[in-house]
Amino acid sequence: MKIAVFASGNGSNFQRLAEQFPKVVKFVFSDHHDAYVLERADKLGVANASLELKEFTSKVDYEKALVEILEAQEIDLILLAGYMKIIGSTMLARYKGKIINVHPSFLPDFAGSPHAIEESHEAKYGLGITIHYVDEGVDTGEIIAQIPVAYHESLEVYEERVHEAEHELYPKVVRQIILHQQ
Repeated sequence: MKIAVFASGNGSNFQRLAEQFPKVVKFVFSDHHDAYVLERADKLGVANASLELKEFTSKVDYEKALVEILEAQEIDLILLAGYMKIIGSTMLARYKGKIINVHPSFLPDFAGSPHAIEESHEAKYGLGITIHYVDEGVDTGEIIAQIPVAYHESLEVYEERVHEAEHELYPKVVRQIILHQQ
């Protein structure tokens, strides 16, 4: 099995996954050329690439180019880890049932929100993380696993707890998927 991790920024989830599964995490993709996740990938010796939507005439063309890259890398499974683009029909046509996302709330609360951590913290509900399959909707795919995250009055502390929960649960889910594929 060959896994690609998609990230738009820092890449802490990628690093955790790559360190735990160095034999299968083989590729990183970012939708930003300057994303720190690409530096993390270089340091770990993981192949990587970036494309930006603005370089293409349409999202379909962008996703076609991305699918070509993934096929060249022989990718079997895609893990979204802070990837802030909605997966479109071109990607889903090729990788349906093979794309997993981690969302920083207890779905369906704050589905589709790029600020789910802040919103769940402010609302004091939806406190947790969800790992789910990606489908045609936004954060509507089949839920694989969820865990609650304890509220803390400090947003910074709560956010740290969310990331700790992601770093704990995402590798467990990936391990189960790898074992199931063998």
